Amino acid sequence: MTPITYRSIDVNGLKVFYRESGHPEAPKLLLLHGYPSASFTYTFDSLTDVLDGFTGAVGFDRFALYVFDYGAPTGFRLAVRRPERITAIITQNGNAYEEGLSDGWNPIRAYWKEPIQANRDAIRTLLQPETTVWQYTHGVPDPSLVSPDGYTLDNHYLARPGADEIQLDLFLDYATNIDLYPAFQDYFRTHQPPLLAIWGRNDPFFLPAGAEAFTRDIPAAEVQLLDTGHFALETHAAEIAMAIRKFLARQQL
Repeated sequence: MTPITYRSIDVNGLKVFYRESGHPEAPKLLLLHGYPSASFTYTFDSLTDVLDGFTGAVGFDRFALYVFDYGAPTGFRLAVRRPERITAIITQNGNAYEEGLSDGWNPIRAYWKEPIQANRDAIRTLLQPETTVWQYTHGVPDPSLVSPDGYTLDNHYLARPGADEIQLDLFLDYATNIDLYPAFQDYFRTHQPPLLAIWGRNDPFFLPAGAEAFTRDIPAAEVQLLDTGHFALETHAAEIAMAIRKFLARQQL
């Protein structure tokens, strides 16, 4: 097994931590996580600026993208900004279509429409420890397969002073991603990147219709639906890894 190294690099004055594996000359795959926990201006434009600077700093001039949750609009923004760099996209419950948004977004939509304190406070329940556990386990046929490590670590970070306000700021700014869906879709149609949408079909936030919608703009896109929830890697890491390996091999990447 190829060893994993743990590194940090300066990006415009920010210390960015990352993991790296594989031969430097091999085709590159950038894996974007879904939950930010660093310290800079919390907007999706800012996240994309850091990501853009990071890929330049580590010498990623051509690479495939793996995106999930918050990593999807960030990665898609980067793809719109730097289409020449993207060789392929794997999206795991990473949405770019209105029909992919479930009714679970309704309280957040109310906050977008009227960003008053009452609506901000109404969605604080999304940041409670029991909600984090629910996000990991909802839609999973056998919750005993979900390691407590992930949601325990998330809850640790969410318990830091001010972390809740940061996440509420990002909930508000998420509306800008919906506004950019037409731009993302135009990128898909224009550049036709090879795309694999591999999705937990029981996700309470991003519906299977969002996975299927990619084929509207990229007819050759591949869609695989798994019997699990939002955090599909928790239960289907081996299946997803094999699907990615086969998908990238077909692209000769």
